Amino acid sequence: MKYYMNKLEIIKKHRISENDTGSSQVQIALLTEDIASLTVHFQKNKKDHHSKRGFLKKLETRRKLLKYLKRTNTQQYSSLIEALGLRK
Repeated sequence: MKYYMNKLEIIKKHRISENDTGSSQVQIALLTEDIASLTVHFQKNKKDHHSKRGFLKKLETRRKLLKYLKRTNTQQYSSLIEALGLRK
């Protein structure tokens, strides 16, 4: 249940309009949260190679969405990078 509330908070923080749940900004923010939690998981479970495939897919998806956002709207891209603390 805690994850679900955290997901709702992330959506509310990064959405563009009231009904926005799937914009690039929201997707990138949710993927960043998932990546951070998986990073902590891998630090505790070093031999969990099975979950690494999904982790790498999430990384690639976030990279593609960031590339798209940078190409279409650089102002939102830079503000999102600062808000999430990503180094780009």
